[in-house]
Amino acid sequence: MKKILTLVFVSALGGLLTLGGYKLFVEKDSKPLMVETTADTPVFVPASNYNNVNNNSANTPNFIESAEKSLDAVVHVKNTSIVSAPTSMQDLFFGRQSQRAQVGTGSGVIISPTGYIVTNNHVIKNANEISITLNNNKAYMAELIGTDESTDIALLKIETDEDLPFMAFGDSDNAKVGEWVLAVGNPFNLTSTVTAGIISAKSRDLSGNHSQSFIQTDAAVNPGNSGGALVNTNGDLIGINTAISSRTGSYIGYSFAVPSNIARKIVNDIMEYGNVQNGILGVVGGALNSKAAEELGTTTTEGFYVSDVQEDTGAEKAGIQSGDIINKIDNVKINKFSDLSGYLKTKSPDDVVNVTLLRDGEEETLPVTLLKPSTYNLQNIGMIKNATKKELKKYNTEYGVKISRFDDNYKPYWNKNGIEEGSIITKINGTELYTIDDAKSAITSKHINEALQLEVINKNGEKVVYHFR
Repeated sequence: MKKILTLVFVSALGGLLTLGGYKLFVEKDSKPLMVETTADTPVFVPASNYNNVNNNSANTPNFIESAEKSLDAVVHVKNTSIVSAPTSMQDLFFGRQSQRAQVGTGSGVIISPTGYIVTNNHVIKNANEISITLNNNKAYMAELIGTDESTDIALLKIETDEDLPFMAFGDSDNAKVGEWVLAVGNPFNLTSTVTAGIISAKSRDLSGNHSQSFIQTDAAVNPGNSGGALVNTNGDLIGINTAISSRTGSYIGYSFAVPSNIARKIVNDIMEYGNVQNGILGVVGGALNSKAAEELGTTTTEGFYVSDVQEDTGAEKAGIQSGDIINKIDNVKINKFSDLSGYLKTKSPDDVVNVTLLRDGEEETLPVTLLKPSTYNLQNIGMIKNATKKELKKYNTEYGVKISRFDDNYKPYWNKNGIEEGSIITKINGTELYTIDDAKSAITSKHINEALQLEVINKNGEKVVYHFR
């Protein structure tokens, strides 16, 4: 026991001696260590749900107002057509053909308080009956006022006792890539549906023949949305939803709308003239890129290269020449052919446009008066144009249009039957042709299942009727 107490005493004494030595020899020479704090403002992350909502809404577009402006002006369109039903044994026995009603649906946009509605031509094509259902579930029968197949636009009219909510056309030229938009319509018969996205591209051509100029968006558009409204965040109607890019038949990424400036022009023409009045520039050519520029020997890689100027057109009269590069019309920059064709579709005959072009490295602006088209691409034939009195007299006829150039696929057939370039087509489905406008009207009014009948004068001066299915 005595040994343990001695050990404890020695340990305590050693600790005291160590502490005393530290205080005496080490601590008096040490300087205090100071830790400085920075004056930088800390970043605070709000924990309140209320504050989070406010911060998010400040950076996110608000679609509520534009949706409220458009929902009541977008309608459901139902197209009822009569089509041939599958043939049964009884039909074969009695020698009859059964028919049945086929129903298609889509959307439309009311563009006036008096009941004018714009939709797609494919939504109401071949309709025997068209009905419209408003957002308040009231239903009306619609009258087809007119259509334009090339732009896929149709105009309808319903009669009501009260003014209707409507949308005015906005200016689609002011729409920008990256801008937020809404697609409003009736997909899959789900009424009053709103989806959002951005404008992905402008002047998009899906046909491959430079005849289209769509606004491309990534807003979800599905079957039934066709004919509905494409709306910006201000609630302006900037397009009519028309097509989707899909392998499945439903939306998988991109949708396409006819720009409002084109739709408005088509609607105004149908109301005033009963058909579409197109104004042409009169140039032939294509869009430039690196490869085309190299082949043509120019350093310019953007714009429309003029390879030929059509005779008796505004371009020829204004002095546009082969080799010119058109880079702007009015205030619209021209990078590709669909930029050019899309803008011209908003114009009418006798309108004057300012064409800015490059010639021998120098920029020049020429005023060009647009004229009516003098040619038309007729199915199963090729290019036709208005015939002169001298040409009609040669074939001993008072009316008809001239075959200007055959489609390569049909040229052997016509030549075999004694029909040559320069021959005269006198009738389409019994309608006498005096101008190419008559030919266009005859083709447009032809029912989808109706045969095409062409009355043509052959090289022997004989009128021969040809039938095509």
